[in-house]
Amino acid sequence: MYNKLLEIWRDELKSDELTELPTDFVQKVADYLKKISEERRMLDKKTAKASLLKKEEQNVKRILKELIRVRFKKLAKKAGKGEKKLQGLLFFEEETLSKLSSSLESYQVYVKEMLQGRDVKARSAGRFIALRFLKEVPEIVGLDMKVYGPFKAEDVAALPAENAKILVKQGLAVEIEVS
Repeated sequence: MYNKLLEIWRDELKSDELTELPTDFVQKVADYLKKISEERRMLDKKTAKASLLKKEEQNVKRILKELIRVRFKKLAKKAGKGEKKLQGLLFFEEETLSKLSSSLESYQVYVKEMLQGRDVKARSAGRFIALRFLKEVPEIVGLDMKVYGPFKAEDVAALPAENAKILVKQGLAVEIEVS
């Protein structure tokens, strides 16, 4: 597994695009790290094998952190270009891309409002829109910096107006009128 991980990391560094990872990547890495840890625990810490296993575990974690850092930078770049759906992402990368895209859209709305001479802070303060969700939506950070969600299809919630507009635009929710 170590060599495979090293190969994946090298491929990721060589490419400008996100490389497709095996669907069981997360589980295999978790199993591999668990196996190393269990093996180390069974050995006398003073042995050469224990020392080598410790070094292997450190290297695996370092490679993983670097791999995830590189992939996150690529995700952020894709979100900045408005790309919302990509193939071959890990489950948590899909959620990250969704949150990044949503945050960038909110940011762009504020910039647009500001450039039109509107008081962005006054406009967004206290304005909420009621939504009915059409699809599952992971937790999002609202413009008020509060966490909302996660939401399931048919859930109803009130979110800051700008966040709500983005979710409606993405086809994830519809606005409902509250009387």
